[in-house]
Amino acid sequence: MADEILFNTASWIICIGLFAILLGALAIGRWLGRRARANIDETAKSQASNLQGAILGLLALLLAFTLSMAISRYEARKQVIVDEANAIGTTYLRAKMLPPPQSAEAVSLLGRYVTLQLELYNAGYDQARLQAVNQQTTQLQRQLWSIATTVSLEDNRSVPAGLFVQTLNDTIDFDAKRNAAFQNRVPGVVIWLLFGVAALAVGLVGYNDGLGTRRHFIGALVIIVLLVAIIWVTIDLDLAQYGLIRVNQQSMLNLQDFIARDMP
Repeated sequence: MADEILFNTASWIICIGLFAILLGALAIGRWLGRRARANIDETAKSQASNLQGAILGLLALLLAFTLSMAISRYEARKQVIVDEANAIGTTYLRAKMLPPPQSAEAVSLLGRYVTLQLELYNAGYDQARLQAVNQQTTQLQRQLWSIATTVSLEDNRSVPAGLFVQTLNDTIDFDAKRNAAFQNRVPGVVIWLLFGVAALAVGLVGYNDGLGTRRHFIGALVIIVLLVAIIWVTIDLDLAQYGLIRVNQQSMLNLQDFIARDMP
């Protein structure tokens, strides 16, 4: 349930909530620090400062680790889009080598197939639309495979038919790989842990601020803004279909343009 909330909510909404939580942690930490200021000695203040440094170091390590995971998944999604577009394009070219009327039918279906892949990417949070596009994609795959079966049965030694079957199989495989890549996100527990460590670190910053005689709100606010910005980028990279940082679909758009120009 917690992961569903995390991955089905716009990243900017999550970050606004995180900003509010971190401000609250800063205020609570400072309040606790002010209460403890009168009864704490220099040794305890030094220990609190050392603890703050350790927690901030741990937070930096966790941020780097999580961002690295998100970037690697983002790059994998970019590559699978290029590979899928190449597979569909090769299937399209080989479909034109099939005997009529299968050739014209396969070419038309592949044009619709590319359009559906782009619609799937643009569906965003609309689960009903996502489900409908996935169903249509599966139906097109069955129709294309039926054509491959027909031409293979008519002449099982046909080179064009064999090549078409091979690349069509790759196209269907890449559809599954793309779905898996887009669902392969940073584990939700890592993101929640990041939120918790960030809140604890900011709370300790506030606590140490409260122990002093002067308030350093601007510095603490800068830390909060930077933390929220880095966490936003991390989450947004992981939301391939929903976030502001989107996976480039140019290879699929180029293929769509090519098919549109090439089809009679």
